[in-house]
Amino acid sequence: MNTNSSETKGEWDTSRQSKAVSVHLPEGKVTVELKQYFSILWKWAWLVVLCVLLAGGSAYVVSERQPPSYQATVTLLINQASSTTQDYNALLTGERLAKTYTQLLTKRPVMEGVATALGLDVSPDALASKVTVSLVRDTQLITLRVVNGDPALAMEIANTIPVVFAQQNEEMQLSRYSSSKENLQKQLETVDADILSTQARLDALRASPTPDQLEISRLEEALVQYRTTYANLLRSYEDIRVAEARTLDTVTVVEPAVLATSPIGPKTKTNTLLAAVVGAMVAVGVAFLIEYLDDTVKSPEDVEQTTHLPTLGTIVRFPKSELKDEGPIAAARPKSAIAEGYRVLRTNLQFSAMGIAKSGVLLQVTSAQPLEGKTTTLINLGVSLAQAGKRVLLVDSDLRRPALHKQFNLPKEVGLTSLLLEQEADIERVIQGTKVEGLQVLTTGRIPANPAEVLDFPETTALLQRLKGMADYVLLDSPPVLSVADASILAQKVDGVLMVVETGRTRTEMFQRAVATLEGVKARLVGAVLNKVSVRSGAYGYYYYYYYSGYYTDEKGTRRKKKRHSSAMGRVRRLGRAVGRLFGREQTAGRSHKQ
Repeated sequence: MNTNSSETKGEWDTSRQSKAVSVHLPEGKVTVELKQYFSILWKWAWLVVLCVLLAGGSAYVVSERQPPSYQATVTLLINQASSTTQDYNALLTGERLAKTYTQLLTKRPVMEGVATALGLDVSPDALASKVTVSLVRDTQLITLRVVNGDPALAMEIANTIPVVFAQQNEEMQLSRYSSSKENLQKQLETVDADILSTQARLDALRASPTPDQLEISRLEEALVQYRTTYANLLRSYEDIRVAEARTLDTVTVVEPAVLATSPIGPKTKTNTLLAAVVGAMVAVGVAFLIEYLDDTVKSPEDVEQTTHLPTLGTIVRFPKSELKDEGPIAAARPKSAIAEGYRVLRTNLQFSAMGIAKSGVLLQVTSAQPLEGKTTTLINLGVSLAQAGKRVLLVDSDLRRPALHKQFNLPKEVGLTSLLLEQEADIERVIQGTKVEGLQVLTTGRIPANPAEVLDFPETTALLQRLKGMADYVLLDSPPVLSVADASILAQKVDGVLMVVETGRTRTEMFQRAVATLEGVKARLVGAVLNKVSVRSGAYGYYYYYYYSGYYTDEKGTRRKKKRHSSAMGRVRRLGRAVGRLFGREQTAGRSHKQ
């Protein structure tokens, strides 16, 4: 046994090394990445379509329910106050003035003045929200747009805003000279009154019989001074008026608003298209985020990258309700695509197991966690080997949760533990036959209180060697690796271990831990089987499904179309798990294994 084990280990290592060696070209890497991206998009196409329909449909409904809106447009020209210089500073001042006016046109004083002028019962902020002001680049033109459900009201508001703004702007600019003009006006009135009073006194003296020449001369000199002062004050007043006219900026309406005849919104088609595009972008982003957060094993590439194990087969997901009481699918429907997957696994396993043992192959089938389908894989693999003319013995070595007897409707009171604990000598009486020719089953027997210790008995090793001589392939169904120590104990007594991995559920960390645990006890790992693969998945190894599973022939020779089961619920569960990881909720390692 030791000699065979060392030779077998060397053969297994050589096989694994030959499979792990590969050459990757840069162009090939790019092609693989593109295929992965397209595979992700195809896998989440339902989510993209759903988001596009929801976003586009919502935008369409909202747009259709919105009332029509009309737009009135007026064009204004900013006339800057005349300047004696036409340098860069003057041009810069003109641009800043235009930008300032675009802001002032929608401020509260202007909106209040418009609402008062038109008698509108609306707040300044609400009115300003309907007004849009933009500056025409490299010009002194301002475009003012008003959007409203009433085209006539939109036109009135657009034409009233420049009038109100011009009045307020003029009043604000004239207020700078008002005090100076008032002072000059008062001085002119005072001087004019002095001139009139002096002229009246002078006329009275000249009309008297005895005029006072000295007084007349004084009054005449005073009158000349008053008139000179009046002329100077009048000149200053005119200068202020000229300066006021030169420094006054004006706003002129170049193109007034007219009554709109067609609405500008809502733009139902544009809104629907934009919403659909945004929905698609969000869906694609969510899909790639989920894939990034999803650390489960999904393809043979994941198996190769995480554990360097070869993938011997991929089994498509199928519901148990589809078979009902028909038994193993490889026997009940041998011409189905799922049975073909087990035949591919059988062929790869036979090739990998060439020369492993002289009398027979002792193979353990296990998984990292419960409910990954190891028992179903073991049964159908055994059926496929028996159909190829091999003598196959299925041994239920799961002494905690035996399930092999249920699949074949066999009693389990007498079985493996009977040979180990009750010293049952007649192995032939304990082994039970099945409806499949060449396939036999050894059930667990009575469940012991110490399963791990029973499997570690020296008698167990001897019994397994006796069973090897009775069949070409002895397949052991063991508990999951990470649940209990039973799998690690059995792995030291067999020729090879086959790992079953459920795609989309087994996390890479758990799979790596399971492989590391088996390698820690010097187990010989044959490879992995990807189980419960989604039909829509694009991973390597099951493209044949699309070509083989369209139709298959039953026993009566009729052609029945194979049902494709939707994986939407599985994708929803994956979405929930990914969101849970995003918010920091750590998933459990699997359902607890019942003792």
